[in-house]
Amino acid sequence: MERKNGSLWRYIFIGATFIAVVTVYIALFINLQVSGQDYYTMTAPISYRTRTVKIQAQRGEIYDRNGKKLTGNQFYYDLQLDYGSMPYGSSDKNEVILKLLSVISERGEDAELCEPKYTPIHAAVTGDSLSFEYDTDFFDTSKAKTYNRFSEELAIAEDATADEAGKVYMKRYALTDSEGTLLYSPDEASVLFSYRMDLDMSDFSAANPYTLARNVSLDLITTVRESLSRGYSINCGYERIYNYPGYASHILGRVGKIPSESVETYTDQGYPLDAVVGTSGVEAAFESYLHGVDGEMTVTEDVYGNVIQTEITKEPIAGLDVYLTLDIDMQIAAEDAIAYNIDFVLAEAERAGKEKSGEDAKAGALSAVDPKTGEVLVLASYPTYDLSTFDEDYKFLSEDETSPMLNRALNGTYQPGSTFKPGVAVAALDSGNVTPYELINDQGIYGYYTGDEGPRCWIYLMYGLTHGNINITEAIQESCNYFFYEMGRRMTIDVMNSYMKHFGLGEPTGIELPEKVGILASPDYRNDNGLERWSPGDTLQAAIGQSDHLFTPLQISMYISTLINNGTRYSAHILYKVCPYGSDEPIYTKEPEVIDSIELSSDACNVVLNAMKDVIENGSASSLFEDYPVTLGGKTGTAQVSKNKSDNAIFTAFAPFDDPSIVATCVIEQGNTGSNAGVAVKGLFDRYFSIDSAADDTKSDDSENME
Repeated sequence: MERKNGSLWRYIFIGATFIAVVTVYIALFINLQVSGQDYYTMTAPISYRTRTVKIQAQRGEIYDRNGKKLTGNQFYYDLQLDYGSMPYGSSDKNEVILKLLSVISERGEDAELCEPKYTPIHAAVTGDSLSFEYDTDFFDTSKAKTYNRFSEELAIAEDATADEAGKVYMKRYALTDSEGTLLYSPDEASVLFSYRMDLDMSDFSAANPYTLARNVSLDLITTVRESLSRGYSINCGYERIYNYPGYASHILGRVGKIPSESVETYTDQGYPLDAVVGTSGVEAAFESYLHGVDGEMTVTEDVYGNVIQTEITKEPIAGLDVYLTLDIDMQIAAEDAIAYNIDFVLAEAERAGKEKSGEDAKAGALSAVDPKTGEVLVLASYPTYDLSTFDEDYKFLSEDETSPMLNRALNGTYQPGSTFKPGVAVAALDSGNVTPYELINDQGIYGYYTGDEGPRCWIYLMYGLTHGNINITEAIQESCNYFFYEMGRRMTIDVMNSYMKHFGLGEPTGIELPEKVGILASPDYRNDNGLERWSPGDTLQAAIGQSDHLFTPLQISMYISTLINNGTRYSAHILYKVCPYGSDEPIYTKEPEVIDSIELSSDACNVVLNAMKDVIENGSASSLFEDYPVTLGGKTGTAQVSKNKSDNAIFTAFAPFDDPSIVATCVIEQGNTGSNAGVAVKGLFDRYFSIDSAADDTKSDDSENME
């Protein structure tokens, strides 16, 4: 019986154990199905998550007419803090930042580190603790609202001291414990405080990653990936590079974030708010060609931020390449020639040893075009700047009194002086107000309206002499003011200006870049701007290129081109062709466009153009182009700026004379005499026609000093 009783108890124990195990499993099952429902419902969607990453499209590149790359792309890698995979805990965030900073330092790439930008409170190490100080400049920025919002959420009083506010933020960033004791070394805490505050102020989010270091090496990226599995991302982007730094800067322009005033325009076109667009120059003018279409990549990650899968869901599309009508070798020659020209003027002024003889010359511009097509070959402005160092140089450039950022070829406006006279001559001949052979007696003082108080010819002012009986060819050659006073009176301002408008003076040239239209002096201009009433004497001054006239160097080049073309005016343009990225096969080629035309007497134009040849061979520019191997025509001009400055020098010329393929115009501010501005044009022609000429042998001519 004892045996049976022992077996019974054994069966009872086994049964009880079985029931207990079953009970436990049932409980676990119930917990799994009921109590654990919220947990699995909550965690299942985020155990694997997806996010979309932008793949930046390459921007089209910029070339000159001969296929020489002017502006290209250079790829770079940025190390960024990634909101999506950043640990939730504040302490864990600190560890990610410290680890990344440590790797950057170990790899010797501290120079690439981005310093915190928005730090309303500065944390300084003071012994074994930190002291705090407000950055007063920060509170004048738009980010002050962000700080106020955070401080309100943290219940920081408006009148809190920097130390009081700093201690609250230290706890927010888990840099101190509940007792205020530092959890890191003072140096680490100071650095973390700055970066964590910058993250808050920078609106760090999934849509706005935080760049910790720029242009990092592939070796650093490898080390980061070996050291950390989450909290960071690598952004592959590109930056513009300039193959001819310091040249064509005014033309090429810059890229940057969408300007605030243009946000609506770009977003309407589908641009994201963080898009990089052209902000000036060619970059802005041909944005529609140059910009690409960004792609998208879907990234799948686990709850720890580990990348499980990537898939390109939208391929990026590169922008189109833009070819310009510019010849970069000529552009370089032109910019160097202006700089040399100014040095030449300064040397001549020193030699002359008198005031207002060019000793204040500092700036100038030069334009060159193909008269048969309107293609712009050169647009040079001096002084200039270097696009590759623009950000670092900006403060200096913006404060420079010579305005190096001004594109004087397009936005500098100048009185044309006697370069206006060829147009007046064509108008007078074509309108029948003079013949090629009529002689007009220069009496020194033009007394038609005011007798002895009338305006004087330059030769009378300088030497008390006159040009005597002179025809229109001689008047252009000698730049006789008296003759052109008479032409202005005969034609009237209305007739004269009707021609000048057709020639393009005071009118848009059509170029794709921003330009000033200038001013064609007239009674209407005076009335519209509340200026002194127009008088007959103003017509006389307008006829010799003074009065209110103001034109750009490009306008003058296009006006001379119109005379060469017997009244056909082409639109100036700088776009040559557009090609797919990396190809030179055009999908669009810019064709010459006639924007105005006036039927002129070919005899009138021939008379004037031949007279301009005489200017070069026997007139005010003869010494400049003595024995020059190419026959050309041109005109000098001198315009008074003020009583306290030297006169501006203007020179325009075309070549070869029998079949012109280039028209160039140079202005040297305070260049003293018109022929002085011919030095740069000669330097450009030397390059264009492959002439080996010793520039330092050039001599100026004083025959137009008082023009």
